[in-house]
Amino acid sequence: MTRQNPLSAAYRPGQFDISFEIFPPKTAEGDGALWNSVAPLAAFRPTFISCTYGAGGSTRGRTLELCEQITRRFDVPATAHFTCLGGTVDELREWLTWAGQHGVRNIMALRGDAPAGQADWKQVEGGLSYANELVALIRGEFPQFGIGVAGYPEKHPQAPSLEVDITNLKRKVDAGADAIFTQLFYVNDAFYRFRDRCERAGIRIPIVPGLMPILNFAQIQRITSLCGAELPADLSRRLSEVQDDKDAQFEIGVDFAAEQSLDLRKHGAPGIHFYVLNRSTACERILGALGLSPLVGV
Repeated sequence: MTRQNPLSAAYRPGQFDISFEIFPPKTAEGDGALWNSVAPLAAFRPTFISCTYGAGGSTRGRTLELCEQITRRFDVPATAHFTCLGGTVDELREWLTWAGQHGVRNIMALRGDAPAGQADWKQVEGGLSYANELVALIRGEFPQFGIGVAGYPEKHPQAPSLEVDITNLKRKVDAGADAIFTQLFYVNDAFYRFRDRCERAGIRIPIVPGLMPILNFAQIQRITSLCGAELPADLSRRLSEVQDDKDAQFEIGVDFAAEQSLDLRKHGAPGIHFYVLNRSTACERILGALGLSPLVGV
């Protein structure tokens, strides 16, 4: 008998679930700062905290180490990102077995990005090419895991069209995904249009919006240019006017994300997945605006 995965109990009618995404720090000082940020976020009792997986599988060991610590320190389910670039099919199976031994409950199944210095994505010989194949492997051989997949409200940068992108997303859903977690966006209407397109395509699993609170204008310009997300002109103008004032940028970013979050909940989003950049203050403010409170003593 397999354990119920956290995603199977999440995103149900009447619920509004939250989750957070972190990344592996590169230094001991970064580790300390990370846990100081995760602690207050864990007190909100998220559905899970996820940890990213470096391009080309460069952080595969660290990802599982951090996931294990999340579960042990905070009693919060951990979600490990995992990509087709993890190796051959046998090596993918080995990593998934290892993930289960580290207490991981969910897998964020992704195709993955090319390693630094490599221009194009290349399939590992004896490996997999697409995320739907990874989902099928996990669902067929590791049914204890919940499976999340990525969705792109404004289209994956490499997809020829949004229609083709949603067709590919449907393949991941049909292979056994439990929920879709979107790329960051700053125009809620883009999410609503995407959700409607998914509905028409026959996608019936939860679609969870992903938000990244803006902390730094220059940083978010770089990020949105890479992923193809639109920055509203008025928001860009306001941030540009205070680009030499970090505190003012923070306040604008937090206020905007809080407004986004309230609107998403009002329009039926099942929850929000926050890209927190290993920092907690902005999300604590946003969750407060949503009327959510941390549990005392956690």
